[in-house]
Amino acid sequence: MPVVRDFEKYRAGGLPGEPRIADLGDGFALDRALREATRVVSCAHARHTAKILASARQASQFVLLGSTRRYTKWLDNHGEGVRSGEAAFLASGRNGVMLHPTMIYGAAGEDNVRRLAALLRRTPVLPLPNRGRALVQPIYQDDVTRSVVAALGVVWSGPHTLVIAGPTALPYADFVAAVAHASGVRAPHILGAPATLLMAGAALTAVLPFLPRIRADEVRRLMEDKAFPVGPMFSELGIRPIPLAEGLANTFRRAPGD
Repeated sequence: MPVVRDFEKYRAGGLPGEPRIADLGDGFALDRALREATRVVSCAHARHTAKILASARQASQFVLLGSTRRYTKWLDNHGEGVRSGEAAFLASGRNGVMLHPTMIYGAAGEDNVRRLAALLRRTPVLPLPNRGRALVQPIYQDDVTRSVVAALGVVWSGPHTLVIAGPTALPYADFVAAVAHASGVRAPHILGAPATLLMAGAALTAVLPFLPRIRADEVRRLMEDKAFPVGPMFSELGIRPIPLAEGLANTFRRAPGD
């Protein structure tokens, strides 16, 4: 049974079933929504893990979504929240898994690939720290969904964590070129630029309406590799993630003209 905070938004999405209404800030409503659940899937931010564990039955099985941001050396509120949620889950001894996806793309309204494509339509030159050599390993939204469904079919003993990622890590500059190709624009010329200069310039995107918003912390994270083995994803869940080119083709077929 779905548990949502906003009935009207749920109904507007055309989704089936009658949801239970609960806000993560309302412990009583959350207790009432989860008290009969034998399996709990949470797509809320991992910082809310302790609240969800407290409201669910002791014997419930959990599939929780975290993020590989928990591995970054540039921690912010998002990354700290994932780490604290993971710590709460591991300390609880409860049965289940917290899935840590890499950058997710392809979902309706996501602002990773689509925002980058919007930027590439406006500039033939893209300055990046270290010329975009840091590795990324994006995962297609459908693979995240398949991983969640597969995790529901596993009988977990105790708490586990598992990274889910695209099949291959590649330099961010190559990722940019792949997005350009899939979205039908010319790949930009990549320039090397100091991260400090780019972080300062990112503030300008907040006041320039013709540019997509870029945050300083996003620039900073382009200075570290984000690459992970996918063997455990296959051995534990049986999921082989689709190649980036296929996922990007699907993304832009779903959103013509985006």
